[in-house]
Amino acid sequence: MLQKLWLYHTNDLHSHFENWAKIAAYIEEKRQVHDQMLLLDIGDHMDRVNLVSEADYGKVNVQLLNQLGYDGVTIGNNEGITLPHDQLDQLYEEAQFPVILSNLFEKGKRPSWAKPYHLITLENGLKLCILGVTIAYTPVYEKLGWDITDPFDSIRDMLHEVKGQADVIVLLSHLGIIYDREVARNFPEIDIILGSHTHHLLEYGEMDNGVLLACAEKYGHYIGCVELTIDTAQNELIEKKATVQSVDQLISESDEAMTTLQQAERKAKALMKEEVTSIKTKLETKWFDESPLPQLLTDAIKDWCGAEIGMMNAGMVLDSLEAGVVTREDIHRICPHPINPIRVTLTGKQLLETVQRACEEKIEQLRIKGFGFRGELMGKMLYSGLTYSLKEGEDKRVKEVFVHGQLIKEDDSYTVGTVDMYTLGSLFPHISDHEPIEYFMPEFLRDVLSWCLKKAR
Repeated sequence: MLQKLWLYHTNDLHSHFENWAKIAAYIEEKRQVHDQMLLLDIGDHMDRVNLVSEADYGKVNVQLLNQLGYDGVTIGNNEGITLPHDQLDQLYEEAQFPVILSNLFEKGKRPSWAKPYHLITLENGLKLCILGVTIAYTPVYEKLGWDITDPFDSIRDMLHEVKGQADVIVLLSHLGIIYDREVARNFPEIDIILGSHTHHLLEYGEMDNGVLLACAEKYGHYIGCVELTIDTAQNELIEKKATVQSVDQLISESDEAMTTLQQAERKAKALMKEEVTSIKTKLETKWFDESPLPQLLTDAIKDWCGAEIGMMNAGMVLDSLEAGVVTREDIHRICPHPINPIRVTLTGKQLLETVQRACEEKIEQLRIKGFGFRGELMGKMLYSGLTYSLKEGEDKRVKEVFVHGQLIKEDDSYTVGTVDMYTLGSLFPHISDHEPIEYFMPEFLRDVLSWCLKKAR
């Protein structure tokens, strides 16, 4: 006899709650028509760019997952490294679902809120094993007091541990599609990989080495579904196929989800009205010119990191601050990024090349998504403790660089306070390839901004 099992999955919501009420209504409808279904989330459900998630450090996200009856989740980097240690440790205290995560530890032990795997026996006797791993941003996790291990080693260990205990194995992977494909090549005993992190859309899945990969893009734009066909006589999986549902095509909204979000927003607004400081005059922000507020933050990053130089793109500050009372909400609105300060040491030659690259118009005009950036575009690179001159001509070639008025020497070393966003990707290779990098955590740029505004009062 053949039976069906549906696995519905979400990923990388990033607290885009504008789509959540439709997602909730859709899942509630599907529960009425399916005999057997599971609901899973693959991480980055929370993002502190949203005022609601910022106010209570993601507790509302857990409340929403509870309401919709999730059967299991794993964490993404937004849960893992944008929350202070104690806030992550408390995030799932009220969770009514297992948090499945095998590669996170604290002093050699898994946190009490995490399970290395989750075994489910369905009504027909089919045994399902759910594994979960997250991307290993090792230096950042270590700075926050966590030990993150290699996800491939962790998968291998868990597969060995559950061998013979499951008919179907599902991996919740917050690793990204390139790593998911590698997992499929290395571990063909996994039946399905539900992916995330790189925000890829696999409308009909992708079959790699007999393993079905599925992912539903980002921000709640889609809901993923994997349909399994099982021979119940043999407890054998005989077919698996993936689809996605566009949320734009949905009409119904869950009243319960809407009410919860409205209540959470009112509560968040009240909490974020807390006064940080007051300023006597307007602090203006311009993205392509000198302006006081981004420069103030650049100066503060240098001081916060104890560096000789500060550097930051003006686009990190989204707006100006008017004279008068400045609240937590104001600070969050103009600096919403989950980005931390860092300190690196560059040679004079590396510094010169970095300043040259930062002058390029394509860098200043770059519209970027990801790497923690939640703004519009990069804008002009600002410096504290550093000035430079340009050669004659229109191509913005750097002639000389000065640190505290002294011409830099190519072989000398200089400490730079800047942002961890530059350690990711290829924006500034001398920073992204640099070792060691000193991270200043758990404070975000907005915490540094609050600090310097209070000092300047």
